[in-house]
Amino acid sequence: MPTEANRDKAARAATTDKAGKAATGAGTARPAPASPLTERQEARRRRILRACAQLAGRGGFDAVQMREVAESSQVALGTLYRYFPSKIHLLVATMQDQLETLHGTLRKKPPAGDTPAERVAETLMRAFRALQREPHLADAMVRALTFADRSVSPEVDQVSRQTTMIILDAMELTDPTPEQLSAVRVIEHTWHSTLITWLSGRASIAQVKIDIETVCRLMDLTAADGHR
Repeated sequence: MPTEANRDKAARAATTDKAGKAATGAGTARPAPASPLTERQEARRRRILRACAQLAGRGGFDAVQMREVAESSQVALGTLYRYFPSKIHLLVATMQDQLETLHGTLRKKPPAGDTPAERVAETLMRAFRALQREPHLADAMVRALTFADRSVSPEVDQVSRQTTMIILDAMELTDPTPEQLSAVRVIEHTWHSTLITWLSGRASIAQVKIDIETVCRLMDLTAADGHR
């Protein structure tokens, strides 16, 4: 819905500086923002992302072929490559889009924990379960993140910023300290690692939950430090 999209854009604008530092590291130069897409271009981009998610959901990483994505989204192959230079760019952008959709859902029904650690853990487990419902898609997106090289850095940074904003929202925090941003980075790394170990069959859902709850306790430690 347009109003929801506008709220998301406003939230991204409000947190982009702090979240960007968490994603890319303080002092790292960041490229100038690209020109906004027209309404028609945005609709085309959304069709492409939807087609990619559907193909990945049916057959995983190998099922996402650029020609098939172009055909499914009804765009020319050359047009597809102008939006996304490679399959890796496309799948990482798809993950960012999936996280953005999840973020909207989480805002409608925020986590109910009493402490930042409980709320962040609940949020990340809800995100995990959303990915768990489509394991082929989850595997394709995580593999793309793993394979991404420097050319995909802007898309990877968007995924990291989106994850950061989800965590900060769960903490009910708008002005994080450097220590809290460091804790967010560690939580992000752990969440990504648990996704990989679960997808590869090396960790159970129960172990994933334990690992996420353990690392999220960092948020309570940083909150305590901030009140000294």
